[in-house]
Amino acid sequence: MTIREQTEELEYKILASCAAKAREAVRRSPIVPCQYRTDYQRDRDRIIHAKCFRRLKHKTQVYIMSGDHYRTRMTHSLEVAQIARTIARGLRLNEDLTEAIAIGHDVGHTPFGHSGEAVMAELTGHFAHNEQSLRVVRYLERDGKGLNLTEAVEDGIVNHTGPNRPFTLEGRIVHLADRIAYLCHDYDDSIRAGLLKPGELPADVIKCLGADHSAMITGFVSDIITASADLSDIRLSDRYTDVMNQFRRFMFEHIYHSEHLARERAQAGFILCQLYNHFLEKFESLPEEFRRHEERWGRKQAVTDYVAGLTDGYAVELFNKIFIPPVSVYR
Repeated sequence: MTIREQTEELEYKILASCAAKAREAVRRSPIVPCQYRTDYQRDRDRIIHAKCFRRLKHKTQVYIMSGDHYRTRMTHSLEVAQIARTIARGLRLNEDLTEAIAIGHDVGHTPFGHSGEAVMAELTGHFAHNEQSLRVVRYLERDGKGLNLTEAVEDGIVNHTGPNRPFTLEGRIVHLADRIAYLCHDYDDSIRAGLLKPGELPADVIKCLGADHSAMITGFVSDIITASADLSDIRLSDRYTDVMNQFRRFMFEHIYHSEHLARERAQAGFILCQLYNHFLEKFESLPEEFRRHEERWGRKQAVTDYVAGLTDGYAVELFNKIFIPPVSVYR
């Protein structure tokens, strides 16, 4: 019996009966089994080693190029994975599947955070980062071959947000872990940026969670494990659901849609708009890797895939290279 087979056997002994089991994982294209890793472990590793994941270290979470200690899309994804694994372990669900979904959930995100996503939606008529994340792992990675992930991981990635729910409990964990991570960590980053003061939250949120982002995470995680103990679903209690909704409304009003970040949002939007239109008009200047997708998906989709995949810094560099004359500045 291989190490992988021993691990798969152990899952049936240790995990809850409703937990996803690696032995039952389904892949779009069958592959030769690994001696050591289960299918969900392989999916996690495939995502971590993919270009799309590496690019997340240079993509904005909320604050654009604001310093060394602010969250990026990569640190956000790692934090989601940590929170989600803690919940999965507490409920005896599959940690490997949970981690793979969490690591991959944002790989389709645009540069410049949600402002970039809004601009891409306006330019294309429809763009959602969860759908683009699925597109990236299924079609764009590995020079168009895709990562060939299991159905449970793909489902968790595309349904971590949006109208549909993941079919696994592990995917539903990531849905809530993502919200916990971005609310608590964006709150922490907003204090560091001077846009909020410690404790500047609705009174009911402070009363329930406190004002320390670590304590907030602990409170949410503890509540999910307690409220979901029967494993009929993954949920927060009514009390914590109300508190999370208050927290979200506060963050959208005071941070995500605030006037403080309006200039950055406008600058980011202008850059993406100019790049998108430039590559539509001068399609031959698009990298060959993306030009060859034109026949299958059309020119507009090829340009969308390229621009959406850019990092913040490279988008600015491209903009300068294309639109800014190479003049010297004399002092």
